[in-house]
Amino acid sequence: MNITAMIKLTISMAIFGSIGFFTIHTGIPAVELVFIRCICATLFLGSLWIATGGHKSEKWEKLEVGKTLICGVFIVLNWVFLFKAFEEMSISIAISIYNLAPIFVLILGAVLLAEKMTFGAILATIVCFIGSIFIVGIDNFTSINDFISSGFIWAILSAICYALTMFMSKTITGLSSYALTFIQTTVGIFMLAPFCDFSVFNGLTTSNWLYIAGTGLIHTGFVYYLFFDSIRNLSTVVVSVLVFVDPVVAILLDVILLSFRPTLFQVFGILLIFGAIIYTIYQPPQKTVISDEKG
Repeated sequence: MNITAMIKLTISMAIFGSIGFFTIHTGIPAVELVFIRCICATLFLGSLWIATGGHKSEKWEKLEVGKTLICGVFIVLNWVFLFKAFEEMSISIAISIYNLAPIFVLILGAVLLAEKMTFGAILATIVCFIGSIFIVGIDNFTSINDFISSGFIWAILSAICYALTMFMSKTITGLSSYALTFIQTTVGIFMLAPFCDFSVFNGLTTSNWLYIAGTGLIHTGFVYYLFFDSIRNLSTVVVSVLVFVDPVVAILLDVILLSFRPTLFQVFGILLIFGAIIYTIYQPPQKTVISDEKG
C-alpha cells in the first residue's frame, strides 16, 4: 500500500470538495468561471508537463487526439453545468446528483456498447432516480417552471457530461494524463471565449479575486497534479473509496459554513443515491458459466 499516494489523493479530493463553496463566492457566472479555470489549468499543468520533460515522450496519434478533443468538450460542459447547478440549488444536492455519473456510465455501456445490465445495476439506477426525486423535492415536480428553476436539470446534465467524459476516456491509452488535461483545458479556452461576458470582472472585490484564483490554481492546477500523481500508484478499489472524500467534504462544508439544513426526505434521498452508487462500484463480479454443450 502506497501511503504517500493515498495521502495525496485524499488531500486532492478534500480540496476539490470545497469547490462549490469557492464557486459561490467568486461573484462571476459559470461560463466565465470555467473559462478562467481552463486558463489556469492550461498554464499550471502545461508548465509541469514541459518542466518534467513529459512533452518530449508523447506519442501523438490522430484518433487519440480526436477522442481527447471530444472529451474536452464534455468535461468543459460538465464544469459549466455543475457551476450553474450551484447557482440554483444547495451544493449538497447538486453534488449528490453530480455523483450519479457512474450510473450513467452503466447506462451508456448498455445503450452504445450493447453491454448487458445486471439486475443489480438496473435496481441501482431505479433507486438513484427515486433518491433524486427525494432530494430535489417532490413538490418541484408538480410544476415545469419550478422544476426547471430548481437546478435539477443543470445537475443532471453535469453528471451526464461527466459520465461521457469517463466513458470516452477509457479508450484513450496512449497520451499521458498531463497531455490529456492540457488538450482538454485548451479546448475549454477556445470553446468558451466567444460566450464570455468580460464585463462581469469589473467591480470585483479582492475577496472575489482570491476565490477565483483559488478555483483556478488550487482546485484545477494543484488538485489535478496531486490526483494524476497519485492514482497511478493506487489500486482501482482504493481510488474508488477515496473519491468519496469529495462529496463528503462538500456536504459538510455546505452544512457547517453555509447553514444548509436538509429535510428528512433529502437526507433519505442522499443516502439512497450514495448507497446505490457504492453498491454499483463494489458489487461482486458475475461468475462465468461455461456450458458443456457442443455445437
